[in-house]
Amino acid sequence: MAEPAPRVVITSHNQIGESPVWSGSENALYWVDVEGRLIQRWLAHDQSIRRWEMEEPVGCIGLRKRGGLVGANRTGFFFLDTVAGQITPICDPEAHLPDNRFNDGKVDRKGRFWAGTRNFRDHSKATGALYRLDPDLSVHRMEEGLRCPNGMAWSPDDRLMYMCDTWARRIYVYEFDADKGVLHKRRLFVELSEDAGFPDGLTVDAEGFIWNAHYDGWRITRYGPDGRVDRVIPMPVKHVTSLIFGGREYRTVYVTSGYLRLGDEDLKSQPIAGHVLVIDVLMHGLPEPMFSG
Repeated sequence: MAEPAPRVVITSHNQIGESPVWSGSENALYWVDVEGRLIQRWLAHDQSIRRWEMEEPVGCIGLRKRGGLVGANRTGFFFLDTVAGQITPICDPEAHLPDNRFNDGKVDRKGRFWAGTRNFRDHSKATGALYRLDPDLSVHRMEEGLRCPNGMAWSPDDRLMYMCDTWARRIYVYEFDADKGVLHKRRLFVELSEDAGFPDGLTVDAEGFIWNAHYDGWRITRYGPDGRVDRVIPMPVKHVTSLIFGGREYRTVYVTSGYLRLGDEDLKSQPIAGHVLVIDVLMHGLPEPMFSG
């Protein structure tokens, strides 16, 4: 069976497009440009785009039940009022680590927001950690010793949590206690070879299969729950950063990309780098949860 062809849906020119989130109630895609310091929203019905400028690099966002977004940036967790454009800081659990900043994150099905930090000055240092922001706005350090936590997602039955450590080229899987929000028994799920790039953004479909974007790898891979490769979708961009299911039936995969760190020749051969692409697939995704705080 031929793989579906990716196509550009949003001309965004993002340095590092990341953290795509589909809002079913708005029929809209939210995503960030990390180094461009932007949060963006695209409305499917009229193709319009709204952008909120941030004062510092923004790593990730999630939908919020009270409206607006929850997110994490260089200096910690925050709320964004998408109507007024107001940013409200929550807390910075790593104020004592000036070389760290928040990277990727996602909301779990109990309404908690998970986000990880990484050392942005030295990729070889495992000073990153994984945090859980609860609806009461308390913050809990859940994992440490990470180089670049990325691509978090949960199995449909909430018994497993997946997370990438990008610069280590590894995807881990944890046993997950959904009621308590606790991780147990981390094990290696997949380790990428050098020619496959780095594991970046990740999502799980309704069948429990894991979809991973390969940064520096020109592809998306769908893995079975046992870690075997189910399919590989070639991409027309080198820096594939993240992906999420969206659309009316959650059968469209929205894929972010970036152009930062591409050389002149790469930029000439990849004029769509930094845009948002879509792939129409036969599988169904799952709606994104909302932060309850």
